Amino acid sequence: MRAYERFLKYISYDTQSDSSAPISSVPSTPKQKLLGAALASELKDLGVQDAYMDEYGYVYGHIPASKGSEALPALALISHMDTAPDMSGADIKARIIKNYTGEDIRLSGEDVPEKDAVYTRVSAYPMLKNYVGQDLIVTDGSTLLGADNKAGIAEIMTLVEFLKSEPTFPHPPLSICFTPDEEIGRSADHIDTEAIRASYGYTVDGGAVGDIQYENFNASTAVLSFRGISAHTGYAKGAMKNSALIAVEFQNMIPADETPANTEGREGFYHLNSIKGKVECTVLEYLIRDFSDEGFKKRKAFISSVADFINMKYGDGTVELTFKDSYSNMLDMITPYPELILNAEKAITEGGALPKSEPIRGGTDGCRLSYMGLPCPNLCAGGQLGHGRHEFVSVQSMDTIVEILKNLVRLFSE
Repeated sequence: MRAYERFLKYISYDTQSDSSAPISSVPSTPKQKLLGAALASELKDLGVQDAYMDEYGYVYGHIPASKGSEALPALALISHMDTAPDMSGADIKARIIKNYTGEDIRLSGEDVPEKDAVYTRVSAYPMLKNYVGQDLIVTDGSTLLGADNKAGIAEIMTLVEFLKSEPTFPHPPLSICFTPDEEIGRSADHIDTEAIRASYGYTVDGGAVGDIQYENFNASTAVLSFRGISAHTGYAKGAMKNSALIAVEFQNMIPADETPANTEGREGFYHLNSIKGKVECTVLEYLIRDFSDEGFKKRKAFISSVADFINMKYGDGTVELTFKDSYSNMLDMITPYPELILNAEKAITEGGALPKSEPIRGGTDGCRLSYMGLPCPNLCAGGQLGHGRHEFVSVQSMDTIVEILKNLVRLFSE
């Protein structure tokens, strides 16, 4: 079975995760376990005898090494099962555009009037030109597609099927893991690295063919609670202390050109993620991101200094600041294992693609796993424009990534 055929089966499962679910709810949506159970069963059918899903919805399985490679370190291949909360992943109506010719893509069905039709426009997404001549899997514009990251699961599963059919193909011991709740940042919360039993691995969760990523942001969330005093507006002079206005003053001191909309590459930012409140209490939540440890510390120190200024101006206790660090740049954890990058680049090249390394302007399972003792760069899965109605994946991209995975496991046996 080709990877895209598996993919079309997997996206029939609605596995949208829910960031509003209590931390105690694992996975955040029980429906993720339906796909997890199906994947564990499929792994068993493919000869992975110890495959199972645990109580949290994580799927594990192990493939013994080929003859002569038994003593080599085990390699893990990891993908996540959930789809993003940003848009529905239920009742996905996918179709394949064969031999794409480079034009705008009408996603909506014929029953939708032209004025209401959803299009994926080349002018908005120029990378579509890279897929001319390929077969694109798209949605009908009412849901996301789920290539992030059911494409990765399908590619790993297709590799497993290949290894079953070619038992002499060289590879080290392999560990397979499919996780829930990656899209809401909880996928590593209950992962059992001892159950994975690997020395290192890859998350197959990147974008276009050729991508290999091993740098990501250092990340923290800053929450600022502003306290005010309410008073009758007709008699407020000298009495009212408007926390909302003070919060606006705080925001106006944040560099306007250091936001997500004004940064790229390895540039960090401050992102006002939410604001809510009234006169007596206003809460701002910022995402703080930077690639370097030094820059990360400076950004947090700057936020602290602005909070200190507000307290000096309006009185102690006017604003309370807390930081919650989320994840760190995986680069320091990957550097001691150069073979992870070298073998990925060789595997991609042998697969007929061009290796491309760009920093991830976000986080992945891999960055947290790398700090849990499982160095884990991120490898391409083929999906594009994830988390929304314009998401697509190329059939040929998925086939190529399966070949890259074959090359990769062979290289780790040499």
